[in-house]
Amino acid sequence: MTGLTVLLPPSETKREGGDPARALDLGALSFPELSDERAAVITAARSVSSEESTARTALKLGPRSVEERLRNLELDTAPTMPAIERYTGVLYDPLDASAADDRTRGWWSDHVVVQSAMFGPIGAGDAIPAYRLSHDSRLGALRLAKHWPEASTRALGTRGDGLVLDLRSEGYRALGPVAGALALRVVSVDAGGRRKALNHWNKTAKGRLVALLGRTAEDVDDVDALVAWARAHDVVLERTVNGWDLVAESLEPVRA
Repeated sequence: MTGLTVLLPPSETKREGGDPARALDLGALSFPELSDERAAVITAARSVSSEESTARTALKLGPRSVEERLRNLELDTAPTMPAIERYTGVLYDPLDASAADDRTRGWWSDHVVVQSAMFGPIGAGDAIPAYRLSHDSRLGALRLAKHWPEASTRALGTRGDGLVLDLRSEGYRALGPVAGALALRVVSVDAGGRRKALNHWNKTAKGRLVALLGRTAEDVDDVDALVAWARAHDVVLERTVNGWDLVAESLEPVRA
């Protein structure tokens, strides 16, 4: 496969519910060759989640979130929904995935991959249950930082030689490194033209970027095509001495 692949991090917050008639099927997820690796993580996550005391430490749960450990005990039977709808938060909320039309959802399914701590890389349209696991969770003898990188990188390589736009956070990028991927620095520009890298709010800009890509159903094969697409939609994407800058203000509001 060629064209654009957009890599996203997952979100710690997840929407509850889903289709009760459709249980998790590891073989039906994108990159089915990762089924064994996925099963191993699920087994380890289930083990540390079985007791509240171990779950608190392993999954870094507080008093309000400790019940989220139960999600990991019900992965085989819990209702599922597409990953692009399951995740919530500042990156995913701008997508408004549950209200997106079929054309937009189709583009996301074809081009967006989420780097999950539980399942490794998955497609935006893959049906998954709610779960609780982060890139830095502690699963006893299984270390996510050693378990996922080689397998994830190999799987992502099967998508072909098109452009990879890496919007993952550092922790999730480490779980599946992709050589030559285009990583964006999200910046804010003040009235004097000075640029400041954003932290928390960079996720919102990335979400708006992916929303606009989906709504315009664009496919690009290289950096030049991506820059041309950005220019056509008034998105400021520029190469600087620091790499590639995405100006957050140019994505407010999202324009289709």
